[in-house]
Amino acid sequence: MTEKEQTNRAWYIGAKREEVGKAAILVGDPARIARIAEHLTDVHFVPENRGLKTVTGTRAGQRVTVSAFGMGAPIATIVLHELHALGISTFLRIGTAMAVRPARLGDFVLADGALRADGTSNTYAPLGFPAIADFELNTALRNRLTTSGRPWHAGIYGTYDGFYTEMFGLSGERREMIGKLKDDIQRLGLIGTDMETSALLTAARILRVRASTLCVATVDAETQAKIGDDEMAVLEREMFEIALDVCASLAARA
Repeated sequence: MTEKEQTNRAWYIGAKREEVGKAAILVGDPARIARIAEHLTDVHFVPENRGLKTVTGTRAGQRVTVSAFGMGAPIATIVLHELHALGISTFLRIGTAMAVRPARLGDFVLADGALRADGTSNTYAPLGFPAIADFELNTALRNRLTTSGRPWHAGIYGTYDGFYTEMFGLSGERREMIGKLKDDIQRLGLIGTDMETSALLTAARILRVRASTLCVATVDAETQAKIGDDEMAVLEREMFEIALDVCASLAARA
């Protein structure tokens, strides 16, 4: 690939500058790309590259891109970084998070910031640098969540790299929350945990773009209860609508 081609086409996600919009939604599960595309018009699917799927469509007159990173902070920040290089300046990660009270299964959980227990964010800024969500983006999300009629909570996420070493240990068929995570939740008042948010918020600040995370609480931290598939399907569609409305509104102001 020539230097000019590298400038015009993202290395890993394979998208060209003309294939992306003004705002981007980042999702983990690649299967969500086809489902969220149903909420857009004038849809264009970017050819899949390295298992990374991306789609761009129109919402309220604005072009919005949705890209799937799979799982974990390293790939999530690669996708954000490449989309930023193509000209996008607003990023919203949507997906699932572990519920920590007061959040309960089925509630929406908005990140105001995140505990940086991941490793990827350290490559963008020293550990003392805060992982904070964009104020304008979160204001728009708060306003939209208020009109949704669904319970929602905002606060600090905890972001960890090792699912089975830092978050849940496996013992036969039983998963148990690891002690340090329990301590962090109780001592720091975390409202949800994931594997991406702190890295995305840190990278976005360094790149001078806006970012936040909005998730559905799908696993109860204490009981290990998991939300049902039918309820999750309904909540996912609502999450798509909220995310697309907010991203389109901010894109219109750009």
